[in-house]
Amino acid sequence: MTLDEEVRLMSDPGEQSDGSPVIALQESERGGIQSIERAAAVLALFDQKTRALTPALVSERLGLNRTTAHRYLLSLQSSGFLSPSYGPGPLIDQLSGLVSGRQQILSLAPAVLRHLSDQTGLTAVLSFLGRSGAVVALVEEANAGTIVLTVRVGTVLERKAAQSRVLLAFQSDPAVLARLQSGMEADEVRRENAELALVRRTRVAWADLGRVGLASVAAPVFGENDVQASMAVLGTTTMLPPEESDHLVQLLQEAADQLSTIVNG
Repeated sequence: MTLDEEVRLMSDPGEQSDGSPVIALQESERGGIQSIERAAAVLALFDQKTRALTPALVSERLGLNRTTAHRYLLSLQSSGFLSPSYGPGPLIDQLSGLVSGRQQILSLAPAVLRHLSDQTGLTAVLSFLGRSGAVVALVEEANAGTIVLTVRVGTVLERKAAQSRVLLAFQSDPAVLARLQSGMEADEVRRENAELALVRRTRVAWADLGRVGLASVAAPVFGENDVQASMAVLGTTTMLPPEESDHLVQLLQEAADQLSTIVNG
């Protein structure tokens, strides 16, 4: 079966293996999915022995005619996925660096988070920036106390969460912030930008989620050229009062700076 036939099969309505119906896609949606599927299939041809692609190779392995294969290679090249010689392009390098950097942080952060949690008696959290806000990647819960606040790994946090604010305040790409603020009213955008400016000055962000009795504060973890992650502690307002938490905030900042130093060392 060729790639084209596989894509058509996936897009055709019918029943799944468990008998549940498959939702039919609109023609425009099918076209978009076919393009993504084909592009992914072309990029998947890279391996230890295949370091550059050709129309002939793509045509042979994916069952496409050479004209179509050449068109996909040109499109992937113009998008940055492929180099002029049809090897891995700058966007692949960028994504590879991002994944590598995050994996490095994930391997180094647990010990730092554990120590921070033990020092503060609070739950310590590490997050990366996702499409709509911070995404929780690591959690170290407090070992002491009768009340333990936590958050699940994979949780997408709101824009006004402390960790989202830290990641957005130090985001070097203005398009990222513009996209996340696109649905906000003008007055709300101005207020939030003022908060982000404060975060850049103090290197600390507090959550503003309107949840009575809960508090969180976050600090940035920097890579060589940009913010890489946010580190935070969570607690009740009794355990983490915003007006009387200078020592806890200092411990958080020291932990975030320590992880930044380790990552960049």
